[in-house]
Amino acid sequence: MASGNHAVRPLTLPESKGQPARQARALLAQLRPYLIGAFAIPIVAALYWAQTVLIPVAVALLLSFLLGPPVRALQRTGLGNTRAGRVGSVVLVVVLVSLVLGGISYVVAQQIVLISHDLPQYRGNLRQKIADLRGVRKPGALKEVESTANEVISELQRPALPPKQEPVPVPVTVRNQGIAFLHVPRLLDALTSAGFVIVLVIFMLIEQRDLRNRLIRLIGHGRLATTTRALGDANNRITRYVLVQTIINLGYGVAIGLGLYLIGIPYVVLWSFLAFALRFVPYIGTLMGALAPVVVSLAIFPGWPRPLLTVGLFLVVEALTYVVVEPLLYRQTLGLSQTALLVAIAFWTWLWGPIGLLLATPLTVCLVVLGKHVPALGFLTILMENHEPVLRGHVSYYQRLLARDEAEANDIVRVYLERHPPEDVCDDILLPALSRAKRDHDMQQLTDAEARTIYQAAAQTVGDLVAARPSSPAGTDGEGRAPSASEMPASRLPRVQGCVAGDEAGGVALGMLEHLLRPHAIVLEVDSAHTLPGEVLSRVAAKNPTIVCVASIRPGDLAHTRYLCKRLRVRFPRVKIVVGRWGEKDRGEQDQLLAAGADAVSATLREARDQILEYARLGSGAPDALLEGA
Repeated sequence: MASGNHAVRPLTLPESKGQPARQARALLAQLRPYLIGAFAIPIVAALYWAQTVLIPVAVALLLSFLLGPPVRALQRTGLGNTRAGRVGSVVLVVVLVSLVLGGISYVVAQQIVLISHDLPQYRGNLRQKIADLRGVRKPGALKEVESTANEVISELQRPALPPKQEPVPVPVTVRNQGIAFLHVPRLLDALTSAGFVIVLVIFMLIEQRDLRNRLIRLIGHGRLATTTRALGDANNRITRYVLVQTIINLGYGVAIGLGLYLIGIPYVVLWSFLAFALRFVPYIGTLMGALAPVVVSLAIFPGWPRPLLTVGLFLVVEALTYVVVEPLLYRQTLGLSQTALLVAIAFWTWLWGPIGLLLATPLTVCLVVLGKHVPALGFLTILMENHEPVLRGHVSYYQRLLARDEAEANDIVRVYLERHPPEDVCDDILLPALSRAKRDHDMQQLTDAEARTIYQAAAQTVGDLVAARPSSPAGTDGEGRAPSASEMPASRLPRVQGCVAGDEAGGVALGMLEHLLRPHAIVLEVDSAHTLPGEVLSRVAAKNPTIVCVASIRPGDLAHTRYLCKRLRVRFPRVKIVVGRWGEKDRGEQDQLLAAGADAVSATLREARDQILEYARLGSGAPDALLEGA
């Protein structure tokens, strides 16, 4: 007795100890959305109130990502990895970038001054364009209605004549507004922020390694692998984004400049620079960059052809960039859902204004990387990352069946069938969907009618799509082809009986197996799911099959399957019994079913088909049912 008590104790104590932990995890999973919301509100408030400090830091980080690759390239070419080499590389890169930006700024400023002097000369063209637009002929009835409405409105708005009053002198007061001095504080703030960003970028580039090591130590050595992967992922994504976006925008600006030069619009350098710079602003930057050249073309040229060519130029170049260039480079680089990115852009613009609009994409990338490597924030990756597909095939198929959208469910199967053979479609999509439906039905999340509808829809999918395409070669003969019914004697045609151990899901799965066996001249006769074990034995005795396939879908029905195998083995000792336990994986069942009398246990339809073909090829003489009847 003591030994028996000792054998039970290790099994019960860990379960009793683990029960509070499981309850705590379940409670935490239920409270997680509320905890995330409770932490998100103060974080958003802090981002808003501390934007004066955080915005320059974010801009400096973005510029350090952009300037980091050339700095590291200079260090590898000969300046070395010492502190002096890093300082020299940073200073050289910053000076070169400053000179380039200064030269571009000087040219742009000169063109702005020229356009401000030249535009007043073209007022006549603008007036003529406005007169042309106003003079567009309207239909007669519409013109009469508009004229009548204007007369009525003018009559109603005519004021009554006031009585005559003596004029009262109005004192005139002269005040010195000092308007020019009102903009000085804002200008000083902008210059101070720009200087702070430049200095911060320089020190970030110089002390890049030190800052990285401090961040790793702050997070802790215990999470060194996760922190390293997160930092590398964020650095690679943002660096590639900044570099690729810069290259795309540069090509876009050059194409716009060449097109405007061919059209004949002056100040090409100004418009090219605006097209390049404003395209960093997502979605609306292109429109902002096209507005000024179109207005100038309207003012300069007397007719309409060249302004229309200008509009067409921007439309064509933007379409080519968006449809051809960006899908090849930009979207694979980011790995973000476009809808999620648009929502994130709206959020950061609301939070930080125009600077938030400019920084929205790299900040969103950082959030996605954080969610990818921090399990508690994994919902960020699910919501924002561009997974293809977002749901696994069988989950998506089952969800559309739950929504009673059989058309889209069949589309999912059809797309998968284009790249995979029918047996893979059955094993990867249809059987897991049946298993999920059976599990939800056992947990009373589906009614009997709903489960039956899903089973029927899956059976219809098999009949319409999977059966229309032949399965891959299996069970071939010595010449590498499957024997057909015409090549085999009638006495040697294999007979296979299908039995369902469970609900109707097993019958649907046997229907799939019947379609997979049909190209190999094997006929599978399927019994109803409502057939009792005694009736199954009677039918096997009457049909005289060579092979019996017992099918059931996990979860559940293991006891029923074992019982049916035992009854079949006792009554028909020489019949080959192939058990199909399909759906969820469970390695512990195979030994139990083999001990119950099964000759083979398959976890997929492909395995069941191959096992049946193998037994059919070997042959076993007269069926046991015939011997048992004698």
